[in-house]
Amino acid sequence: MTKSLRIADTTREEREQIVAESIGNIAGLCDGCSPGIIEMYQDYIDGKRELREINAGFHAAYMSGTEGPDRSSCAMGE
Repeated sequence: MTKSLRIADTTREEREQIVAESIGNIAGLCDGCSPGIIEMYQDYIDGKRELREINAGFHAAYMSGTEGPDRSSCAMGE
């Protein structure tokens, strides 16, 4: 049986380990993005928000394009 990842069922140390193991060693795979990814999960580590809330918030912003450029047409059609 898999251990629960919920804040109520984990310690801060366990949450830090969960995030570290989930992200892995990505420092060599990207230019400076790992601090941003780790920061994104700080609320989970601190016990403020569940993983599903953080992931859902990220997915919603990504899908809505709220932080992306505006497009007036498809680049493929040009």
